[in-house]
Amino acid sequence: MTRYELTEKELVRQINNALPNIKPRQISATLTLLNDAATVPFIARYRKEMTGNLDEVQLRQIQVTSKKIQELSERKNTVLRAIDEQDKLTPVLSKSIIDAENIREVDDIYLPYKQKRRTKAMIARENGLQPLADWLLNHLGTSVNERLHAYFNETIKRDADATAGIHEILAEQFGEDQSYRQWLRTRMMRDGHVLSTLKRGGEAKDDTKIYEQYYDFDESIQSLKENKFRILAIDRGEKVGVLSVKIDFPAARLLHFMKIKIIGHQQIEKKNGELINFAIEDAYKRFIQPAIEREIRQELTQIAQQQAIQVFGNNLYHLLMQAPLKNKIVMGFDPGFRTGSKLAIIDGNGNFLVKQVIFPHLPASKHERDQAATTFKKLLKDFNVELVAIGNGTASRESEEFVAENLIKGVRYTIVNEAGASVYSASEAARAEFPDLHVEERSAISIARRVQDPLAELIKIDPKSVGVGQYQHDLNAKALDEQVDAVVETAVNQVGVNLNTASAKLLTHIAGLNQKLAENIVAYRQNGRPFTLRTQLKDVPRLGPKAYEQAAGFLRIVDGKNILDNTDIHPESYHIATQIIDMGQLSVHELSSSIANKTLSLLDNSDTAAKLGVGVQTLHDIIISLQKPGRDGRSEMVSALLKSDVLHVADLKSGMKLQGTVRNVVDFGAFVDLGVKQDGLVHISHLSKRRIKHPAEVVSVGDIVDVWVLSVDEKRQRIALTMLAPK
Repeated sequence: MTRYELTEKELVRQINNALPNIKPRQISATLTLLNDAATVPFIARYRKEMTGNLDEVQLRQIQVTSKKIQELSERKNTVLRAIDEQDKLTPVLSKSIIDAENIREVDDIYLPYKQKRRTKAMIARENGLQPLADWLLNHLGTSVNERLHAYFNETIKRDADATAGIHEILAEQFGEDQSYRQWLRTRMMRDGHVLSTLKRGGEAKDDTKIYEQYYDFDESIQSLKENKFRILAIDRGEKVGVLSVKIDFPAARLLHFMKIKIIGHQQIEKKNGELINFAIEDAYKRFIQPAIEREIRQELTQIAQQQAIQVFGNNLYHLLMQAPLKNKIVMGFDPGFRTGSKLAIIDGNGNFLVKQVIFPHLPASKHERDQAATTFKKLLKDFNVELVAIGNGTASRESEEFVAENLIKGVRYTIVNEAGASVYSASEAARAEFPDLHVEERSAISIARRVQDPLAELIKIDPKSVGVGQYQHDLNAKALDEQVDAVVETAVNQVGVNLNTASAKLLTHIAGLNQKLAENIVAYRQNGRPFTLRTQLKDVPRLGPKAYEQAAGFLRIVDGKNILDNTDIHPESYHIATQIIDMGQLSVHELSSSIANKTLSLLDNSDTAAKLGVGVQTLHDIIISLQKPGRDGRSEMVSALLKSDVLHVADLKSGMKLQGTVRNVVDFGAFVDLGVKQDGLVHISHLSKRRIKHPAEVVSVGDIVDVWVLSVDEKRQRIALTMLAPK
């Protein structure tokens, strides 16, 4: 049997074709490392010389592309084997399968040989009509009627039975022809239009008119590929029963093409012509058009989902990488009306100190509201609170007013996106951490911790619940989970974690670790053995040499025995770091000083690298780490917008300049929290003076931006903003 062998050289060649900006040598080195169980964060940080300094994005592109090519290889061999088992595999057919460039092309070739449910065409073949159908295609000028009687049997008793059987064979044969399907696929994708209309009874299912713009909608497929968010909106409208959707393409174009291919300029007998034309039209209506329309709809959805998943991942990364407000005593304020507002205070290390419930809003009595103000101020004073973090859910607007009116000197407040806090608060992890607290009280702690260390807190929550992106609950779950895992892995490893305080959940995302190893690390600590050296990791049960190699550089020990353990220098390079310190005639206690920084900078060159026998890039990374031991890369990111006053929607006027926090970035713009309960929208056309393809080119989740009010619709709670300063 013919088998397709995907050699390493061929794999590298195909990846290079897909990723021409990455050199074959870099691809080969990356594949070698990945095959040796190296993780992407480890390769990106500690194997730069091997890969030619590829970043995580490029490494993951190689990883994903390699997987797709190998899946295509497996599919080719599956199809080759299936056709060979039918004794129908010819050299020409085998070559066409091996040369196919994608799985869809392989499946098109396989379609006529694919085992399927019993069809009318199969029954006609069983009754011996295939030779007659073949004869007809080769003798169009001679009436097939003259030969029908020769094929009569117990089932085929009349001319009509025979012609009906021939029709079924030809219709299926034409319908499964790869060339016709590819012709329609190419031209429908290029010239087709997506039409959506209001489905009968659909208006009742769309009481908020979310899908109103798609009630009578017509847009070219090419245009929709640029406006991908509309595809997802149309898909959802169809799914909930509001819209009817189809692709419009003139059937006559393919029918003409098929007739030219099948009949050409031959003379054709009248009855034969009727039979052939009917089979062509039936093949189009029954087999080709529905299948290709489904394919194109699926492809459009896939394109739109890929874009949405990418946007979600980008938003999630910036959300996780928001600058922490470390060492601040924070009060978490979970707003509520009838059941009161839940308060929780945490110390500078995130440890829970005290909880309280107050009733600052109606329907509470005046006495309860006065008591709430007194209690609030007392808590701020007694625990030296520096910041109040208010959740942006129900009663957030009223709670912000209450907080602003009752702040004591030196205390400020910020609005926190509390999406997913309730999900975490009801989880097993939250119950295990705070078994004696109610769900709402846990939420208040989570809100406070989100300001103090966004990464450590948000990592506990299902990322699909954190309120960034669009249509994430409609996206391919497997693809979304893979993107989320990659983003979380990147963020956690870029920041690094404190080996003595990180939760098992956080440790799970460190390169080389899994759930069991993370739990074993926590258990090791809890047995009264805090880590004072990275090398103690080797004593953790089941943590072998490979896991240690991958994880060690991303695990920090604060105030340990070796200052290098509080840097992102890998233990394998400690001897290099020590030599650099000696060359600069420095002590470890001087590393953060300006003199040390200047001395180290002078050593950051190719001559030093050659003397130490190390790559220039690795030398540079070690020196940067020595200059800032214990550094947190998030300190360079935007931190929370701190406030001391309050604003209402009624206060907003056209032309007013405000400052706000970007809460979400989507294909058509960015939503900005102004502190007026309803986020304002900066449409993509108002983000930049230059033409941009996506808002992410200009803004990211967590950014603090200056905006100007364009218009306010209080009734519909819509605020239009611009980032383009008025002249």
